[in-house]
Amino acid sequence: MLNWNFQHNIQIDEENKIVYSKIFGVWRGDTAKAYAEDYKEKVAGMIDQPWAKFTDLQKWKMSTPEVVSILGLHMKWCSENNMEWQVFVINDPIRYGQLQKMIDKGKVRKKTAIFRNSFEAVKFLKEKGYTVSSVHID
Repeated sequence: MLNWNFQHNIQIDEENKIVYSKIFGVWRGDTAKAYAEDYKEKVAGMIDQPWAKFTDLQKWKMSTPEVVSILGLHMKWCSENNMEWQVFVINDPIRYGQLQKMIDKGKVRKKTAIFRNSFEAVKFLKEKGYTVSSVHID
């Protein structure tokens, strides 16, 4: 059975230690909690070593205020579980502001890079030593 969700898509590349996710639509607290739990479950097999997080936010519309805290805690959890880098692709100034609040809440600014397009995000991860699969990037 195909394992997918209307609000998010998470794909794991265990060999190259990268988690790819795409975020869609409007998020509320329950959406963010489901994402964080799904994420933890899917990355469990690779958190014993450093890994990177590639998140495409280009189809994300907005979030309610409680999502900032929930995803801030998610980012903190990732950091505490060997996430070396989190890379975001986003091209909207309003959502960018919400993302910055989440990053600050999770205290992960030093592990975060934000780009306007996938090309620059991929280039960054490659410079950090990761092998990025184009299969996971649109």
